[in-house]
Amino acid sequence: MFVTNASVRLGPMHNRRERPAKPALTRDGIVGAALAVMRAEGMDKVTMRRLAKELDTGPASLYVYVKDTEELHAAMLDELLGEVDLDPGDSSDWRERLRQVITSYQRVLHDNPSLARVALVTRLSGPHYLAVVEAVLGQLAEGGMPKAQAGWAVDMLLLVATASAVEHGTQQENPSAAAANHSQLERVVAEAPADTYPNIAAHSRELMGGPAGNRARWMFDVLISGALGTPIP
Repeated sequence: MFVTNASVRLGPMHNRRERPAKPALTRDGIVGAALAVMRAEGMDKVTMRRLAKELDTGPASLYVYVKDTEELHAAMLDELLGEVDLDPGDSSDWRERLRQVITSYQRVLHDNPSLARVALVTRLSGPHYLAVVEAVLGQLAEGGMPKAQAGWAVDMLLLVATASAVEHGTQQENPSAAAANHSQLERVVAEAPADTYPNIAAHSRELMGGPAGNRARWMFDVLISGALGTPIP
């Protein structure tokens, strides 16, 4: 029989019209959702399928804005690099200003080790990464470093800072395991037989000694001094 109750007939259509419209899909929105998933569930959960569910759309729709997961991860990392403090303060020592920029960059990566690993295998080119490069080059120029050496030095500085941040940040994800591994390494180095490993035995204290902060500062100074004093071949 025909349904004559208009409210019954029109009810579902009325409900559909009242349903809130989905926010427009954007690249920034996708990156923001990916970072939220990473922070809540871990980097391994950042997949196109998971993001599509989060954004109430289909996975194919995401590829309009990001080519693949590698591009997505690079965009996520670039968004985090917006947190790097590029204002090194008013120190009269350009090395100290540069160190502050590098340290801030390193700290951001250290706090996000699973995503920081992307920087070791992907060529970054986002605006925030370029801003970091610009700031580092600016300090090198103020220090009088020739352009040829500065162009290579910025790559070296950021590579070493990235690798260090990934190493120590990853250890912080499981500090008890990291401490156990370090203790084991100390024991192995200290007990290395001199007849087999004479140089390790002779330098066992130096290999494992020194506060981490002092070692990091020394490494930075070596890199800068070496870049200043070594012409490009």
